[in-house]
Amino acid sequence: MLKVGLTGGLASGKSFIAAELERLGARVLHADKLGHAALMPNGEAYAAAVELFGREILAADKTIDRGKLAAIVFNDPEKLKRLNALVHPHVFAGQQRFFAAVEADDPGAAAVVEAAIMIESGSYKRYDRLIVAACPREMQIARFVKRERASAAEAEARLARQMPLEEKLQYADFVIDTSGGKAATLARVRDIYHKLRNEARGVRSEVC
Repeated sequence: MLKVGLTGGLASGKSFIAAELERLGARVLHADKLGHAALMPNGEAYAAAVELFGREILAADKTIDRGKLAAIVFNDPEKLKRLNALVHPHVFAGQQRFFAAVEADDPGAAAVVEAAIMIESGSYKRYDRLIVAACPREMQIARFVKRERASAAEAEARLARQMPLEEKLQYADFVIDTSGGKAATLARVRDIYHKLRNEARGVRSEVC
């Protein structure tokens, strides 16, 4: 089994790439879903998060209002660090369960984890290969504004808090430029998937 990380910048096309990798046959896990699950009322980090940030982060149904929580931590690096310290251990544990299940079911599979801050957290070191999704900054802003119905200023604020994409690219085994249209992106994803699958099955592939 080959462990593959998939990351990138804001609105760089990670989810689109992940969906195509899964369609092609890769096993895919979205790390943000594990984070969301950990903060659900029956999740491992729920009680600690409520204790740390107060009951004002709760919605009427007692679930954590992610918008309220984001508003608290977005401009406070220390609070964001404390939130990540609560959630990330459970995310990493879920990833390990995912890898164990994939390896037991198909030792020759490419197992892909998609996560936004994989490089920043240092978790990229857990993977055999790293894919980075990339597109120009102007396209990131336009996509985010359209997707989230947000302002360009909000997109700029998020980008300012992320590792620059140019720096992320230095860690990549494979780069997928998503700025050239869907057909070009899908062709690149297919090419990379075949290389990953061959490597997972013991057939040597060149990294590019």
